[in-house]
Amino acid sequence: MTEETETPAVDVTGVRDVVSVRLPAVSAYLSVLRTATAGLAARLDFTLDQIEDLRIAVDEACAMLLRHAVPGTDLRAEFELSGEEMTVRVEVTTLGAVSPDREGFAWMVLTALADEVEAIGGEGDSMAIVLRKRRTLARPA
Repeated sequence: MTEETETPAVDVTGVRDVVSVRLPAVSAYLSVLRTATAGLAARLDFTLDQIEDLRIAVDEACAMLLRHAVPGTDLRAEFELSGEEMTVRVEVTTLGAVSPDREGFAWMVLTALADEVEAIGGEGDSMAIVLRKRRTLARPA
């Protein structure tokens, strides 16, 4: 019997650079996630504007997800840092198949602030949003 495994994210030093955070699926805890987002983006030398964009995008993604979260469950976040890019996946447990509203204002905000946005929903009992943001060089003032 063989077991399939995913190839982990590895930087040039061979170290997997992924941070996972699990917190109650309640909006009162989102400040913890915003702080983690900013700290990790700063680690990749994102500009202040890029850090703020990413913080707002993660906050908006979580707000979209929390509307569908089963009370008493967790919001799970995974941050993958690779070179000049951060991928953030936020996920909640839902009651049945749901997917985020891709026509609403919140989705428009997400797509404006992140380089790539993907929604994973409608399957089983969870819904996730994946954001990718790449570092760009700061423009001289």
